[in-house]
Amino acid sequence: MIEVDNIHKSFGDSHVLKGVTTCFDQGKTNLIIGQSGSGKTVFLKCLLGLFVPEQGSICYSGQKYGELTSDQQRDLRQEMGMVFQGSALFDSMTVSENVMFPMDMFTKQSKAEMQDRVDFVLERVNLIDAHHKFPSEISGGMQKRVAIARAIVMRPKYLFCDEPNSGLDPKTAILIDNLIKEITEEYNITTVINTHDMNSVMEIGEKIIFLKDGHKEWEGTNKEIFKTDNESVTDFVYSSELFKKVRQMYIEERN
Repeated sequence: MIEVDNIHKSFGDSHVLKGVTTCFDQGKTNLIIGQSGSGKTVFLKCLLGLFVPEQGSICYSGQKYGELTSDQQRDLRQEMGMVFQGSALFDSMTVSENVMFPMDMFTKQSKAEMQDRVDFVLERVNLIDAHHKFPSEISGGMQKRVAIARAIVMRPKYLFCDEPNSGLDPKTAILIDNLIKEITEEYNITTVINTHDMNSVMEIGEKIIFLKDGHKEWEGTNKEIFKTDNESVTDFVYSSELFKKVRQMYIEERN
C-alpha cells in the first residue's frame, strides 16, 4: 500500500500539486486520470521518488520516504518496477538482455540464475520465442510486454505504468490492460497507472483518482464513476460520444 498525505509540489511560481491525499491499495490496479496539465505526471514522479514534495508525506507499506536514509531510499526504489510510456527499451540489446538489465545492474546473481528469471517472466507475458530479437524486430504490443517483463523481473512490491496503452490499437491495449491486472493480482503488487484511456478506466479501474488543477477532485471505482454527479469528472469521462451513450443508458436504467 502507498499512502499519500497532503503533498504539495511546485516548480518556481507554478504550484502543480495542491494538497493531494489518497492511498493506493495493494493487489489492485489504481488509476490516475485527468486532463493534460492536471498534475498526473508530476504526481507519478513524486510516487517514484524522482520529485520530492515540499509539503506532505508518502508512505510505502508504512515507511515514510522522507524519513529514510539514502541507502534505504535506494533499497526502496529497487522494489519499484516501471513501465514507461514509450517502453524505453534499449535498441542495441535483445529482448532477453533488456529484461536482464536491472538484474545485471542491481543483483549479484549468476548469469544462469538471471537467465532463469528472465525466461520465467518472458513466459509469463507470453513472449516465449522472442529472446534473441531486437526491439525493432517486434511489434509495439510485444515491446510493451517486454517492458512489463523488465518491470517485474526484480519482483517489485510496487508497479508504476505511465500511459501503458499509448500508441497501441484497441485490441492490443485490452490485452496489455488484462496482463497488468493479472500480474497485479497474481503477485499482490501495488500497481499505479497514469492513463487517459477510458477503456482502461472502465475495464481495470479498481480505484480511480481524478486530478484537476493539482487537486484530487474525485476518487472511486469504475462502477462508481458512472454514478457520480461531479461535473468535472463527467465532462472528462463522457467527452466521447460513445461514453455519453453509455452514461445515458445508465441514467435511463437507474430511472
